[in-house]
Amino acid sequence: MKQIILSLLAVAYTTSSIAQIPLTVSPSGGNKKAAVSERIGLTDVSITYDRPGVKGREGKIWGQLVHVGFIDQQFGSSKAAPWRAGSNENTTFKFSTDVKIEGQPLPAGKYGFFIAYGPAECILIFSKNSSSWGSYYYNESEDALRVKVKPQALDKTVEWLKYEFSNQTENTATVSLQWEKLSIPFTIEVDYVKDQLESFRKELRTEKGFIWQSWNQAAQWCVQHNTNLEQALAWTDSATSAGFGGDRSFPAWSTKAQVLQKLGKNAEAAAIMQKALPFGTMNDVHQYARQLLGLKFTKTAFDVFKQNFDNYPNQFTTTMGMTRAYSATGDFKNALKYAALALTLAPDQQNKTYVQGLIDKLKAGQDIN
Repeated sequence: MKQIILSLLAVAYTTSSIAQIPLTVSPSGGNKKAAVSERIGLTDVSITYDRPGVKGREGKIWGQLVHVGFIDQQFGSSKAAPWRAGSNENTTFKFSTDVKIEGQPLPAGKYGFFIAYGPAECILIFSKNSSSWGSYYYNESEDALRVKVKPQALDKTVEWLKYEFSNQTENTATVSLQWEKLSIPFTIEVDYVKDQLESFRKELRTEKGFIWQSWNQAAQWCVQHNTNLEQALAWTDSATSAGFGGDRSFPAWSTKAQVLQKLGKNAEAAAIMQKALPFGTMNDVHQYARQLLGLKFTKTAFDVFKQNFDNYPNQFTTTMGMTRAYSATGDFKNALKYAALALTLAPDQQNKTYVQGLIDKLKAGQDIN
């Protein structure tokens, strides 16, 4: 009898243990789990949330199912809870770097996200507590940031709640929560320039900094964004050094000249480019001359186009260079002479059509640059 009782207890214990093991099923209420992410500049933004459906409740979502402001949900510790901005568990935002939400700073990290809905104004709340279930345990003291935004009407119904990125620029994006016929948008902004420079400084100390191309890339980025020019000049010193293999690299020397120009050191830039020209390919030199034209350095550009033509005579590229060079000086007669030669050297019909268009402009006395 004792043995039977022990066996029954063992079976009961095993059954009880198995009953406590949860199996994977769909989220409660027929909601859908979702995640969406986007990179803004160098910042990864990730949103994890559950998607409730409208399910025939049109006109009963905002202000009813989604309550206005803060309420006591009669469960949990919060007596003034906002909406969980989704369903089931916390909606969370994760930022890999510091950001600004509607112009207000928010440090890198993971946050619970809540909304105190209002028909004219919504309060967006980023909470340091990202692990609680819904907003039942919301605590205002854990707020990292609150911002106010205006909801916007949608033309079409969105059946399943979603978060969407739009209006992306180099350093900003709009995130909008969309459900039924309402959107709640807000702007995320990152300090892309700061983040990129920090990334360059870090990576150039790794194996990526063993080649001239990396130093040149970092310096060229600074030229394009007109920032950090003094350090960029130091980076070009590395890019053009024999130690990193860029001492005979036209792109590296060209970048150095561009940095010097940005710093107002035009004479030094010109001397650098004279040193660099022998290292350039025909196309390298042609593009450099076109850059000079863009900067209105017409005489210097003419000389570079001429040098390139002398080194590579009767080539389509260099003949076009001389066409542009004479056009820039207003000598349309000589420009037409080279344009006619370029027409015979054009490699395909598309280029022939392009050159013919330039010839028509020159005959009309128009500069083609």
